[in-house]
Amino acid sequence: MSELHERVDVVVAGAGPVGLMLACELGLAGVRVTVLERRTDIDQTIKAGALNHPTLQALDRRGLSPKLAEAREATLARMAEFRRMQAEAAAAKQAAQQADQPAGQPGVQQTQAGRPEQRPVKFVGHFGGLLLDGNNLDPADPDIAGEARLGTLGMVGQQQLEAILEERAIELGVDIRRGVTLTSFEDHGDRVVITTDQGVLEAGWLAGCDGGRSTVRKLAGFDFPGTDPEITAYQAMAEMTDTDGLEPGWHITPTGVYAFGPMPGRVLVAEFGGAPTDRTSPVTEAELEGAVRRVTGVPVTVTGIKTCTRFTDNARQVPVYRQGRVLLAGDAAHVHSPFGGQGLNLGVGDAMNLGWKLAATIAGWAPEGLLDTYTAERHPIGAWVLNWTRAQIAIMRPDPHARAIRAVVEDLAGTVDGTTYLAKRISGVWQHYDLAGDHPLTGRSAPELELSDGSCLPDHLHAGRTVLFDFSDDAELRAAAGEYADRLTVVTANAAGSELRALLVRPDGFVAWASEEPGAGDLPKRLADFLG
Repeated sequence: MSELHERVDVVVAGAGPVGLMLACELGLAGVRVTVLERRTDIDQTIKAGALNHPTLQALDRRGLSPKLAEAREATLARMAEFRRMQAEAAAAKQAAQQADQPAGQPGVQQTQAGRPEQRPVKFVGHFGGLLLDGNNLDPADPDIAGEARLGTLGMVGQQQLEAILEERAIELGVDIRRGVTLTSFEDHGDRVVITTDQGVLEAGWLAGCDGGRSTVRKLAGFDFPGTDPEITAYQAMAEMTDTDGLEPGWHITPTGVYAFGPMPGRVLVAEFGGAPTDRTSPVTEAELEGAVRRVTGVPVTVTGIKTCTRFTDNARQVPVYRQGRVLLAGDAAHVHSPFGGQGLNLGVGDAMNLGWKLAATIAGWAPEGLLDTYTAERHPIGAWVLNWTRAQIAIMRPDPHARAIRAVVEDLAGTVDGTTYLAKRISGVWQHYDLAGDHPLTGRSAPELELSDGSCLPDHLHAGRTVLFDFSDDAELRAAAGEYADRLTVVTANAAGSELRALLVRPDGFVAWASEEPGAGDLPKRLADFLG
């Protein structure tokens, strides 16, 4: 980087999934973006391992589902290897037990760990380590049915997603600079001057997507209220011996919680007693081994660590996501325990919401206050996630009161209504924004309608523009949209099985207006609300 000032529209601090997603959204709109990342390559530390429904929808709406499908196959292959290893270990153990039987005494036929044979569990997530069985989902629930098309793509890890997004960002002309550290900045009201260890840049805007210990958040002076941590936890891909006592899946123990699998060598343990005293130095084999033994009671030996991270349940959120020309997204704006991979998915949602609004502001056509709706729409969802993770920590505690509450939650989670409720909340299908309008679809994610031209509604969102779907070939609708032709696409086609006559979909895939009546109705006002 030159020592001379360079001028771009937006500098994004952080090339994790949130920063890269935001950069892709801005690049798609023709915004000049530079991403600064202190790491020289993608961080391979084990992190989130699954994508929820809003994230899958966002990526599908940008044409990235084929890439997700490829990544998913690699993940499933690793999971199959873990199942194979567990089956071989169980068979060897059973053979050894039978060999020890006195001659003529029949062996005991039973399933692993002596449990009676049951139908296979269809894993759809967990709440505080309580596994949710998809066999209990209510098939009549419309939100459950709506997940069918994308639900199989969710098993994609964070590093896989980052690679997909980095490739896409480069295709869109985003300037990604690795090995560069942001050291300071000044917000001058009309621009931000950013100093790095390799030079100075000027930008119209600075977006802090630099994680839970965000330099941007700290330097800008954002308040960061919340609750203090209770746990020290480790997640690792490790080489271990003497693991016979470790059961696959999530398990509560007298001292904490652990999970084993679904990948070979993957283990997670959480014990209560406060945050880790050391958050920066590499986790040693002895440290991980001690934690696994204390929580599981199994005398495993850790012989090698491929990747390991410490984490805790510090839960904090900035009151506003924007100060002047500085914006925050992802963990820079909110931190919490990572159980369920909520942080990755929450951050991608932030990026999708912010991207088109910031691009519209830069282009000069955004109506008054549009950028401030970023905080208004995303802060409540972030606050919900913080409380969702706090509730999980509460039922993981080893004290008698928490274990009593856990038993009640476990009973409820085993019912059809309980499983459906928890799975829907985890999946994110409930998420919506409070937008003006009376139609029940307004403010919700657009339905994935099949259209008469053979396409699906998300196919028309790849360009990141607002789209008016005219399902009734209505000239009045098209006339209302005419003055916005530079930033609005009109699609005229029938929607099979739908009573909708028209649907206005924002660039992030959320419905801004819907109608089952002929004519434009109040469409002109809705267009003016966010297209200027």
